[in-house]
Amino acid sequence: MYKAIMLPIDLEHESSWQKAIPVARALAGTFGAKLHVVTVAQDIRNAVVSQYFPKDYEEQLVRHAAEKLSALVAREMPDADVTEHVAVGQVYREIVRAAEDNACDLIVMASHRPELSDLLIGPNADHVARHTTASVMIVRS
Repeated sequence: MYKAIMLPIDLEHESSWQKAIPVARALAGTFGAKLHVVTVAQDIRNAVVSQYFPKDYEEQLVRHAAEKLSALVAREMPDADVTEHVAVGQVYREIVRAAEDNACDLIVMASHRPELSDLLIGPNADHVARHTTASVMIVRS
């Protein structure tokens, strides 16, 4: 049923992957789907504060994120066939873009219990679900 599954991970929040990894792995195994893991580094290129960062700051940020993602995948999914992706930009947009670029037909992501601020601002899971053509499975963390 599913050919490729995208699993977004926030490297700074264990809750973004702790419950979602087993679900994504089980689904990938059940359907024989390719598993893709993505993390998104904050884009500072257009921010007013970008002038205060070293010129290679974004490269350092991406390299650090790639190292942390590889370590997490090796630790949490040692026997899984996973393709790792590091994107830079707005979180939900980059998740949707990565899913589209890799022909993912399912996105499995964690989301915390909604709070009042989420109803006003909207969490990333909600934005992803509204902006992708892929199916989205929300795993409550």
